[in-house]
Amino acid sequence: MRLRDAQINQKLSGTQQPEASRVSCQPSRSERSLSASQSCYATLTAAGSNMLTAGLSNNKVKYSRLAADDDGYIDLQFKKSPPKIPYKAIGVAVILFLIGSLLILLGALFLAGIINVENPDRTIPVIVIGLLVFLPGFYHLRIAYYAAKGYRGYSYDDIPDFGD
Repeated sequence: MRLRDAQINQKLSGTQQPEASRVSCQPSRSERSLSASQSCYATLTAAGSNMLTAGLSNNKVKYSRLAADDDGYIDLQFKKSPPKIPYKAIGVAVILFLIGSLLILLGALFLAGIINVENPDRTIPVIVIGLLVFLPGFYHLRIAYYAAKGYRGYSYDDIPDFGD
C-alpha cells in the first residue's frame, strides 16, 4: 500500500502498519518513463480500489445467484401503469361544456324571440361565443368518456393536464 492509503487505514482502524508496507508517491526506477503525476495517479487509484474493497467486506447484503435461463428481464418492466386521470382538466371541460350549452340555448331563445331583447342583432354573437366555448368542452369530455369506457385509440394522455 502507498503512504496515503496506509495513513487512512491507520486512522480508520487505529492500528500501525509495518514500515515495509508504507511507500511514498515517488516514481520508482521502473516508472521513470512515466511522468510523476501519472505514476502518482496510478498509485492513488490502486490505493482507492483497495480501500473500496476493504470497505465492502463487512457488507450485510445477501446476494443470490440468478437462474441459468434468466435473460435479465422481468414481466413488470413491460406492464403499463394504470392511467393517471386528469380530474382538473375534465372538470374544466365540464364547465366549458355547460357554459357553452347555456350560451347556445340563450342565443337560440333570443333569436327565436321567446326572450325579448332590445337589440336582436346581439343574439348572433351570443351563439358564436357559445359555440366557441362548447366545442373544446365537448371534445375533451368525449375523449374522457371513451377513455373511461376503454375504447381503442382513446386515452387520458390525449387530454391536456395543465402541468399537474
